[in-house]
Amino acid sequence: MVKAFTRRAFLATGLAGLGSSVLAAPVTQSLRPKLRPESLRQRVAPGVEALIKQAGLRGQLSLSVVDVGSGRVLEGYRAGNAMPPASVAKALTALYALDTLGAGYRFPTFLKRTGPVENGVLKGDLVLEGGGDPTLDTDALSWMAAELKKAGIREVSGRFLVYGGAMPKIARIDPGQPEHAGYNPTISGLCLNYNRVHFEWKRANNGYSVAMDARSRNYRPDVSIAKMRVVKRQLPVYTYESKGGTDHWTVAQGALGKGGARWLPVRVPEAYAGDVFRTLARAHGIVLKRAKVVQQAPSGVVLVTHKSAPLSEVLRGMLKYSTNLTAEMVGIAATQLRGVAVRSLKQSAQEMNRWAAQSLGMQGAALVDHSGLGAASRMRADALAQALSGVAQHEVLGPILKNIKLKDRKGNLRKNTATRVVAKTGTLNFVSGLAGYVTLADGRVLAFAIFSADKKARAAIAANDRERPKGARAWNRKAKSVQQRLIERWEGIYLG
Repeated sequence: MVKAFTRRAFLATGLAGLGSSVLAAPVTQSLRPKLRPESLRQRVAPGVEALIKQAGLRGQLSLSVVDVGSGRVLEGYRAGNAMPPASVAKALTALYALDTLGAGYRFPTFLKRTGPVENGVLKGDLVLEGGGDPTLDTDALSWMAAELKKAGIREVSGRFLVYGGAMPKIARIDPGQPEHAGYNPTISGLCLNYNRVHFEWKRANNGYSVAMDARSRNYRPDVSIAKMRVVKRQLPVYTYESKGGTDHWTVAQGALGKGGARWLPVRVPEAYAGDVFRTLARAHGIVLKRAKVVQQAPSGVVLVTHKSAPLSEVLRGMLKYSTNLTAEMVGIAATQLRGVAVRSLKQSAQEMNRWAAQSLGMQGAALVDHSGLGAASRMRADALAQALSGVAQHEVLGPILKNIKLKDRKGNLRKNTATRVVAKTGTLNFVSGLAGYVTLADGRVLAFAIFSADKKARAAIAANDRERPKGARAWNRKAKSVQQRLIERWEGIYLG
């Protein structure tokens, strides 16, 4: 277990320079504190409330800014308020996973045999077993199928078994999201293509032609575990039903237009992976029976092992693209390694909350999942900014955070700016967050957290309007504008 950044470690680092010789030095000047230059600039800079008013942002805003070099709190605005963090929560999940699993950890996926191989024939079952890899894709399964052929397997006389019990099966990350939201799939120890299936439609002579496939960079195999039917109606746009271990969808014809595509969530992840692998194996001349999902891990000899990229790279992708499934799976993996048997996302998140308090000294973390998708999650700006300041001394998170492009007041990208911002964004309907680091032109580094939310507007969203509620996009644009103006304010005040 990696313990690179405990509260004790970074407190000890911060206090190491305080010696008795400093305290014993004679008084050579007035004890009356001098007014800092930044205090003067702060007086003339537009205040937080003025920036909120200028943007016309409704709701609540909370922020905290900490000087990383000294650990001194530079600014706070309602910083102790408990706010919904949205995907900013993934920054804490990344720290949790790095500390527990280690930056070099790789998630495995296995092909096993339960019997001997005689003249290229496996006299037993073939097992596809997941090890919790959130990034497993169709390309990886194709590689495994090719390696199976290289191992001398031409035929399997037994069954084709699929096992995903390395993690608990959780039907949805957040039950409050729309059923068809691709960012809200089922979780399992065996997941493929972020547990999403690609749905594409085109206008045809007698209506529409539809396709459901498991596409990745190099392959687009059709799938049989997800079915789509076009229905003559206007609303609802999608309906879902599980029948016999298959995802059955309908889509409203009135919503399709000339053609298009989107990702839909997969609710039968083990069967999905088995379905796709069976197709890919057939391309290599290996015929498998229909995949059978099993609840107990079959014992057997490992034939092929696929490993994910190192955890640091997995997390870089998670933070850049804000993939909810990755956050939940790496969070669960960390909790399980800490010796906790995970039964729900909330239980796993509670263990992460405890870790944040113990290892980072972070108070008030009350997350209900690892991705921030659940609207009931809460964080405090002051606690997060202090935690980010502490771990920055060890360069833990900064290198894998996303570069945030600064914009001027017209919304255009700022050119020739020496200020650099790396941070995690967070967006839900009427919720916006940003947290990370600002490096000023003189090298000074600030850790910050900004949370905004219009809880009343969010509570008023109708059930059938959850995907694109009226006013949400405009509100979020205003919230992001305030975030940009705040960074601009800190440049003016704290640049030496």
